[in-house]
Amino acid sequence: MAKFTLHSIDSAPEGSQERLKSAKEEMGMVPNLFAVMAESPELLEAYQTLDGLFQKSGFNKNEITTVWQTINVFHDCHYCIPAHTAIAKDMGADDEITESIKAGDDLADDKLQALHQFTKAMLKQRGGVDDDTVSKFLEAGYEHRHVLAVVLGIAHKTMSNYTNHLAETPVDDPFKKFE
Repeated sequence: MAKFTLHSIDSAPEGSQERLKSAKEEMGMVPNLFAVMAESPELLEAYQTLDGLFQKSGFNKNEITTVWQTINVFHDCHYCIPAHTAIAKDMGADDEITESIKAGDDLADDKLQALHQFTKAMLKQRGGVDDDTVSKFLEAGYEHRHVLAVVLGIAHKTMSNYTNHLAETPVDDPFKKFE
């Protein structure tokens, strides 16, 4: 595997330095994912922008966690699964969501289960789900906006999952207890 640099604020390309500074101020650290992505200021900006947009996409904290962890587990991302477990805890999302998705169990909440199933279908079919799949998702209480928000979530998490696979990003210490 090619060696990727874990950039510090000082070693990062100029276009990434402010984003890393902001992350350190907001999170108290520069996550290793951001340190890797900093090599490409455009990727780091896109990832952080999509993160903000996805969190405004009409899903609540449990739904956001369901989409993120469904994608992370589907892609078997060694970094994002524990990172988003920590993030879900910080957001106050239900711990059972991540545990059930990791174990391959159904979610206790029917609406969240429908979201989980729809997200998995979108991943497996690379977006080419049939009308029946979309209809079942809508019948669970979601809207067309949410169908497209899942697309946004997949784009967002695919950036990080693929980056972590390529770079073999080391899991940050605060996330290790969730591995």
